[in-house]
Amino acid sequence: MSAPTAGDPRATLGANLRSARERAGLTQEALGLRADFHPTEVNRIERGRRNPGLLTVVRLAKALDIPAGDLLAGL
Repeated sequence: MSAPTAGDPRATLGANLRSARERAGLTQEALGLRADFHPTEVNRIERGRRNPGLLTVVRLAKALDIPAGDLLAGL
């Protein structure tokens, strides 16, 4: 998959995910364990290299104990 460009919703989602994860004090590995994802997948989403589906966004949000809409803010 190509690298995200400015304004790409994958990049926005990734930045929101990284920010929420860091606020929660979690590593990518810890978030992956909570959400049942491999840490590499978390990394790819954060870098905008993946186009996660709705269920993935919901699982990540639940693992972070935040509303899923927080991960979609700014889209």
